[in-house]
Amino acid sequence: MKLAILCRSKTAVQARQFLRYCTDEMLLREMMSSPLLSSYGVVIIDDVYERSVSTDVLLSCLKVIAVSRPELKVVIITCPALSGTLVSYYGNAPLVETENMHSVESVYTTSIPRDYFHSTLRLLFEIHHTKEQGDIVVFLACEEEIKRAYEHIKQEALHMNPELGELVPIALYPNQSISDYIPYEELDDNSKSPKRKVVLTTSLGESLIWMKNILFVIDVGIERRKVYNTRIRAESHVTQPISKVRAEMRKHILSSYSKGKLFCLYPEDFAHEMKPFLTAKVEECNLISMVLFLKRMDIAGLAHCDFINRPDPESLMQALEDLDYLAALDNDGNLSEFGIIMSEFPLDPQLSKSILAACEFDCVDEMLTLAAMVTAPNCFIDSSPEAEELILIRKGKFSHPEGDHFTLINIYNEYEQMKRSNASQYDVEKWCQDHCLSFLAMEMARAIRNELADIMRRIELPLTAPAFGSEENVINIKKSLLSGYFMQIARDVDGLGNYIMLTHKQVGQLHPDSGFNGAKVPEWVLYHEFSVSERSCIRIVSEISPNMFMEFVPPYYFSNLPPSETKELLQQHQTVPSSPAEEPGEEEPLPDADDEGATEQRCIIQ
Repeated sequence: MKLAILCRSKTAVQARQFLRYCTDEMLLREMMSSPLLSSYGVVIIDDVYERSVSTDVLLSCLKVIAVSRPELKVVIITCPALSGTLVSYYGNAPLVETENMHSVESVYTTSIPRDYFHSTLRLLFEIHHTKEQGDIVVFLACEEEIKRAYEHIKQEALHMNPELGELVPIALYPNQSISDYIPYEELDDNSKSPKRKVVLTTSLGESLIWMKNILFVIDVGIERRKVYNTRIRAESHVTQPISKVRAEMRKHILSSYSKGKLFCLYPEDFAHEMKPFLTAKVEECNLISMVLFLKRMDIAGLAHCDFINRPDPESLMQALEDLDYLAALDNDGNLSEFGIIMSEFPLDPQLSKSILAACEFDCVDEMLTLAAMVTAPNCFIDSSPEAEELILIRKGKFSHPEGDHFTLINIYNEYEQMKRSNASQYDVEKWCQDHCLSFLAMEMARAIRNELADIMRRIELPLTAPAFGSEENVINIKKSLLSGYFMQIARDVDGLGNYIMLTHKQVGQLHPDSGFNGAKVPEWVLYHEFSVSERSCIRIVSEISPNMFMEFVPPYYFSNLPPSETKELLQQHQTVPSSPAEEPGEEEPLPDADDEGATEQRCIIQ
């Protein structure tokens, strides 16, 4: 979401005003140091209908701030269907409505196509063959379909009649931080040959389209959403009809043109099966980052959050439980000193914990690199199946025997070396292309790493010198990762790469990007992400030892795990050191469950 914020700066000479554009996440992080946003006079929030977690938290916080600062003006831009809810939410706030300039012609099918993907492509090519002018926007169900459609259009365009003009596909991925598409302005050249741009996107792509001359929109009417399952601690991919709000928003792309057409690949009565609104993400997301932020705001006096939609209770309880496991909460349920430091990082709490643990294990440089690489979009370029063998060979140059986390560090270090060699941008981009890497993703990782390093300096945490490559450094990185990701451990049950998760009985396979594919798979791994889809995968995995896991897992977390064969195997590696002063026959007293030092090995910040 984009925010436009009017800042006021008073000087001895005159009052100055600045217009600042930022995301809702950025503004929420600024509120940790300035809870009442005292530097701002007007906050304008756009795309509220998307209902992300950050959006709902921001709306709730602004409602509280407006009571303390009546002079603060909050302007919310949303669709008509949600306006009534927001007017009531803000206590009968004034409402300004605008009407579309032109009506949009909507064309529906008589029945739902059996293969909507190929029906979409056929319709696209039919529009192009009519020679009617105008660019096209296609809304597909998921990002995989964007990639397939992009390659298909590229191949088909090679065999088209030149008189039809060039067909230029643009892949726009709204769920990623960046997109591998040609900037729109570069396509608006003065060449004599006509070009028709085709934007391929999915849900949440409506607000990202600012092109002119769009006269055709093709909508498949379904979307694939990620829904967090608290029972298995994983995201499931659910395919469902889009909401009525989203269907209406897709018409607005054409609202400036009187000749625009919306092609809906579903019958008109299919709209009755659509939900009126989008499901708010606070009802179907992992809420650990949100709860950590709210705990931090509790310190600033903004504890009460009146959400428009109530967050999922199970996810809230699990978030509190996980923060407790990570030592982010004290015995009263408030943020511990450790949790306050964790909240300073714009990362998942597990990753923040790993960075802080790295301060004790002298591998901060490597953990900052790793945090940047897993936070940035996937650095590997997806290519056609025919090129998979070549891609594996090129990826193999960076492969590390200990796992994918170390491979990512290798990749970043090689990229950073290229950047520091005074190579031109063309050479760096060419190097990325030759190694099947995304230049934009690597640049994003570099920017994230610099930001994380700045945060470390600001809060005066140590920055260690790089030592990647030594055996001791590898062990220290694993210890740091286990400090944050002890809840994400899996065991290979058959020697074929079928991993069962420690926290539940779900089974997942290695992601195709993993360096362990085609090699001897390790028995025990730590994974960064587990998702349930047609092929449940664990992504970014590295080998660990059961002994090291038992050294860093909090005892009260381990004891709460359900009985399983995997848990029994781990218990065999549990060692209880005996005290030399212990009297013969005298049992050592069990640690108090409330003793913070006994429940988990805490990281000592030097």
